[in-house]
Amino acid sequence: MDWKVFLATFGAIFFAELADKTQLVGISMSAKSGRPFSVLLGSVSAYIVVTAISVLIGTVAAKYLKPELIRYCGASVFVAIGMLMFLGKI
Repeated sequence: MDWKVFLATFGAIFFAELADKTQLVGISMSAKSGRPFSVLLGSVSAYIVVTAISVLIGTVAAKYLKPELIRYCGASVFVAIGMLMFLGKI
């Protein structure tokens, strides 16, 4: 286990996900259902699946593309989605 990579990944994802729509859904579902443990299990399970898919895609992409290209493409998509949201297109 590479603890440096683990901690860097944990920190990046923790701060990127802090107070985003995922947490708002968790708060809402927990308040509405009154079943916080079920909401926790559902949230964690969904995030595990999404993360597994992301890691699989990244692993496959790394075999064919340079890491810099993956990073630039990801950043470009992020900026494009932000601009579309800003312009009210999505």
